This record gives sequence, C-alpha cells and structure tokens, in this order.
Amino acid sequence: MATYITKDGFKALKDEYDYLKSIERPKVVNEVAEAAAQGDRSENAEYIYGKRRLREIDRRMRFLNHSFSDMQVIDPEQPRGDRVFFGATVSLYDEDLDAELCYVIVGPLDSLDDKHISYQSPVGQALLGKSVDDSVTIRTPKEVRHVTIMNVEYIHVDVPPFSPENRKA
Repeated sequence: MATYITKDGFKALKDEYDYLKSIERPKVVNEVAEAAAQGDRSENAEYIYGKRRLREIDRRMRFLNHSFSDMQVIDPEQPRGDRVFFGATVSLYDEDLDAELCYVIVGPLDSLDDKHISYQSPVGQALLGKSVDDSVTIRTPKEVRHVTIMNVEYIHVDVPPFSPENRKA
C-alpha cells in the first residue's frame, strides 16, 4: 500500500537523503578513520561514537531509500470538493473546547506538528471522507472529542523544508 506524501514533504526527504549521502556520511567516515588512526579502538570514545553515528546514518538512508519506492506524491492544491481527503486544510469547531481548530491532513512521513496531522492518525482517520457541516466524533487514546467540520480547502501546504539542524537521523 502506498504512503501518501506532499510534494514539499517528498522534496524534504529527498534533500535529507542527499545531505546524508553526500555530506554527513563522508564527514563521519573521515572522523572514524582519524579516530581509528589514534590506536586502541576499544577505549576510543571518538571511534565508538563515530561508528554508532555511521550506523544511524546508514539505517536512516536505508529507511528513506526503501520508503521512496512506496511513496505516492499527492498535490494538496488539487481541488476535491468539500469532502476531507489527503491534503485538505480542515477548519473545525470543537464543541468540548468551544474553540475553532485548523488541521492540514498530510502523510505520516511529512513533517508533523500541532497543525499538520497524518491521515493515519486517529483525528485524520475520523475526518477522512467527511464533508462540511458533518459532526464527527474523534476517539484518541486520551479522549473523545466532538467536532463539526466548518470548512474544507485544498490550498498549498507549507511543509517545512529539510535543514541539517532539524534532521531526523
């Protein structure tokens, strides 16, 4: 089954892979070689840490490389009416909080935060396929919430770009 992802989310993951492959991994390989040249590796913290970091980088690169073949890039700006599907920006009225909330439905590999939620999350699953004015019960492990869908839009989704400081590896 394909994993949906936004164009920006795919680009961020591709940029991360390229960064790990061309910059981070060669840098760590060089650091490990320098640490190994110092002699006794069993008590060489730089060598041990470098090898561990190299395994983390390789693990992340394998994960990303494998994930690319399963991804289906979806344009969130393509209109789909007033029903909630992947890429929708959904405005809700939360009856329990007496507040308006706004979520963007993105993929699990996109950058997630309090505004961008995965279509696979309990909130995302509860909203998928629903329309404007529908009342929805959202069951999460912590609570049950009652919301009403006020608006559904398909607009550009700002997914944060990749930056080495915020990488997941």
